[in-house]
Amino acid sequence: MTESAATPMSKEMQDCVEACMSCHTVCEETMSSCLQMGGPAQMQVMRALMDCSEMTRMCADMMMRRSPLSAEMCAMCARACDMCAEACMSMPDDAQMMRCAESCRHCAEMCRTMAGATM
Repeated sequence: MTESAATPMSKEMQDCVEACMSCHTVCEETMSSCLQMGGPAQMQVMRALMDCSEMTRMCADMMMRRSPLSAEMCAMCARACDMCAEACMSMPDDAQMMRCAESCRHCAEMCRTMAGATM
């Protein structure tokens, strides 16, 4: 991706940025929900949520500024989203966790497309 910041983003890139920001928001909300649940902290889920939240925000930022590392970041972001979706699926009775898993799956798919990876 060697576009300058003055070049309008492609529709695919705009969609990916939106998916990343939406996923970031849902991960943050889900972390808050997990903390409110109390009980034994599910560290694997919390770690996955934190990683995904940070990666999606950073990925969106890098795409918006047309970083030459965007494609590689999208590939890493897709991995973080996949891991987070899996972690959230460990609590299938929790509506917030299922909402987060769905957002993560969608973001992973968008990021894989931007990274040029095959599905």
